[in-house]
Order: sequence, then structure tokens, then C-alpha cells
Amino acid sequence: MTDRSAAMADFLAATDWHTAEARPLAGDASNRRYLRLHRPDGARAVLMDAPPDKGEDTRPFTRIARYLTGLGLSAPAILAEDATRGFLILEDLGDALFARVLERTPDDEMRLYTAATDVLVALHHHAPPADLPPYSPQLMADMAALSFDWYLKGATGEDSPRRAAFHTTMHDLLQLHAPEQDVLIQRDYHAENLLWLPERSGVARVGLLDFQDAMRGHRAYDLVSVLQDARRDVAPATESAMIAHYIAAADVDPDRFAAAYSALGAQRNLRILGVFARLCLRDGKAQYIDLIPRVWHLLQRDVAHPALAPLASLVHSTFPTPTPAILTRLKEQRAT
Repeated sequence: MTDRSAAMADFLAATDWHTAEARPLAGDASNRRYLRLHRPDGARAVLMDAPPDKGEDTRPFTRIARYLTGLGLSAPAILAEDATRGFLILEDLGDALFARVLERTPDDEMRLYTAATDVLVALHHHAPPADLPPYSPQLMADMAALSFDWYLKGATGEDSPRRAAFHTTMHDLLQLHAPEQDVLIQRDYHAENLLWLPERSGVARVGLLDFQDAMRGHRAYDLVSVLQDARRDVAPATESAMIAHYIAAADVDPDRFAAAYSALGAQRNLRILGVFARLCLRDGKAQYIDLIPRVWHLLQRDVAHPALAPLASLVHSTFPTPTPAILTRLKEQRAT
């Protein structure tokens, strides 16, 4: 038994789940691990294993989970916790991820995405926790520049002298079109992190996962995240309808919101290009390279907004299109 396994066994022994059988669940791009606990009485829960020695911390998760449930949203209830050793036992919200549900019943897309948009409308009626860090234009520009450090460098083998100009342009566009930081943004709000809970009512029908990196940000950010999904194609009609639905429900200026949505979409997709390349080149997770063409396509749509013309010029003249040859080159540099 490893030291980590022994620590987990010790944690479970002090809880109501000491008799449970643990079975692995799918992980994510972090160092966290998840196991489903099955008790002899039929009860189920989820164990989060978040090793502190690998940079994980359960406290942001528990803090945001309690904030969300306090608003009537369906984040998992915290059943037991050991922040020092990095273990949580969470309410099991099931396996009906939006992505899996829509594989079986694609005609439900509008219904599920309307529910997900309504969650954001409800969430944005409330002030975020005061001490959440801001996802500011400066930080967003820093994150978007990961596209230079990992995607561009991995694809071409060269650094670009345009990085500084890109950073300034990205920052200035975000400062102009999306400077607000007045709502909680979950930052990974998409179909692989949302669960369909039809037995519940209203906004509680959407189960929420992977929100521990929440920050204060612009209200369009999570809408971009769910509608411009790096992992699945959302029908253009659904995207357009949900943007209109949010604008009407939240009573925001349509033109200003559209410009912010495109600017944040461009920032997010540029960041994801860098993150997916990094996951391959640094962490050996080559499967993320296969998602890059979708991200690239979304980026092209975002920079086509007239307000983003200065960024569009830089993107088109600097970044290579992710052709099969480029994707192969990235995969060939996979860390081992």
C-alpha cells in the first residue's frame, strides 16, 4: 500500500463511508483523482483525492461549493473533508453529463443549454464572494499569450517577436469591451462539467462540477465557455438562441454584450490553444491535440467580430492553421 493509499484508508475509516468499496471514476486534466464509493446499504458518494504535494488544495472547491448550494444551485454537498491531507467525500450527482446525454438524445440540446444559461442568469443576480481574485484584462492577456509559448512555439519551433504586441492588443481590447469583474465565473463551465438532474426543478436541474478555480469576472465568460465548447460542437442556432436568451433575461445591452462575448471568446480560445499544446508537450497528454481544430475554428469566428479587427490581423499573420502536419508535429513532441 502506498503512503497515499494508506492516508486515504485512514481518512475513510473516520467517516460514515468506512465500509464502502471504492471504484475509479474518470479524472481530468489536473492531479486530482476521483473514486465512487459504494456502501453495503446502497448509498453512493464520490471521493476526491487531491494531493497537496502535487499542488492541489480542496479548500477552494469546498468554499465555492457551499456558496453555490447556498444560492439553490446543485453543486455537490460536502459530506466529509480533510483539507490538510487533500480528501473530500462529496454528494454523488450521478453520471448524466450533458455531453453524454446529448450523445444519446441530441434533440435535447436546446433544452439543456437553456437550463445551463438560466443557471448563469440566476448566479449573476448575486454578488460574488468579495475576496475572490479578479480575472482582469491583464491576467486574461497573460493567459492568452500561452498560445505563443506553447502552440506557436511547438508548431513552428520558433519564438515570435509579435508576442509583446499581441499582449498589448489583447489587453486593450478586453479593457475596452469586457472590463467588468462583477460576477462569479466558474471558468470551466461546459458539457463535460454539467450534469442533467431532471428529477430536480428550476436551476437545480443542472449539476455543477469543477468550479474550484472560480474568480470574479465578466458575465459573458461562462456563457462563452459553455457555448464555445472545446470538446463538443454546439449548434450555431443553439449558440445564437442562448446569447439572445441571456441578453433578454439579464437585461444587458445587446451590442456591448456581443462585443464582450467575442473578445472573451477570442481570449479563451487562444488560452486553450496554449493549454492543450502544453498538456501534450509538457505533460504527455497528446489526446488534447485532437481538440485543437475545433478551438481554432471557434477562434476564427470570434476574431471576425468588427470590434476585434486589430487582434484578427495579429492572429491571421502569426499563428499557423492546425493542419494535420502541424498536429502531428505537436504530437511528436509529446513529453514522456
